[in-house]
Amino acid sequence: MQMAIPRDLKIPETAPIACLGTFKIRKVNEMKLPSLRCGFRILAILILASLSAAPSLLAQYGGGDTQQQKPPAPAAQQGQPAPGAAAPQQPEAPKVDPEEEAAYKKFYETKLTDADGVIKLGEPFLQKYPTSKYAGSVYAGLTHAYYSKEQYDRMYAAADKALGLNPDEADVLVLIGWVIPHNYDPNDMDANRRLDKAEEYEKHALLLIPNLPKPDTMTDEQFTKAKNDKLSMAHSGLGLVYFRKQEIENSANELQQAVSLASIPDGVDLFVLGRDLQVLKRYSDAQAAYHKCAQLPGGVQDRCKLLENDVKKLAASQPTAKP
Repeated sequence: MQMAIPRDLKIPETAPIACLGTFKIRKVNEMKLPSLRCGFRILAILILASLSAAPSLLAQYGGGDTQQQKPPAPAAQQGQPAPGAAAPQQPEAPKVDPEEEAAYKKFYETKLTDADGVIKLGEPFLQKYPTSKYAGSVYAGLTHAYYSKEQYDRMYAAADKALGLNPDEADVLVLIGWVIPHNYDPNDMDANRRLDKAEEYEKHALLLIPNLPKPDTMTDEQFTKAKNDKLSMAHSGLGLVYFRKQEIENSANELQQAVSLASIPDGVDLFVLGRDLQVLKRYSDAQAAYHKCAQLPGGVQDRCKLLENDVKKLAASQPTAKP
């Protein structure tokens, strides 16, 4: 008999989150994806109880760097003709507010890892210039800053504003679609609606990411790596959504893609994948997932080692079910 996945899995956070990168490149030397492979891995889940008991989850991620796209530069940096080239005839440009440009320039030049700085500059900018052409970029930056500060209500509000201005903001879609299932509360009356929203966001992002244009500042190799890491995060979020919904086979399929696309495989993705495969009685595959997880440092490493041994015995004593 297959084991059911409890719907009340908890994911307490163990450390502040600081993953402010977006697909919009601000500075070439600060290009970070807010993915499971970013330089400050966001969350992780550790099932503390045995697989026969209702588990709870614990958070902690780590990882490597990737690269992203740049938000719109201040007007003073836009539309510069190439050296020696004649400026093309253009209609008169809208008037530029020097104070607005200066305020956005400060925001634009704030280091991506400086969440406090992003908030300090972003909030007053939007209060003073609520209809600015830069508002979408500022809301997107605030979304990540609030997330890093664990201010989730503000994060969701900023994300709604960013997506209201640009429904195709892939970075915000992926991040929010990833956060929702990690902060799932089955006692919340909106829990299922939130999961549906996360599923919609990740599916939409998976359609957008392959078609993102490559910035001139990135090599083909860098851009492919960045997109794959972002795709990996989207599949990871979608996999956990299905895990919450107890759609175990779908969860396993998504997490397998997350692991295969990641530049640095994530131990937690492997851990949950192993659990999915174990529930599906695919013991040999579950053992392989736990084994890979056990090779990676992190909060789930020791647990994966124990589960690898348990599943190894099951694989030896029982035939593996067909996928």
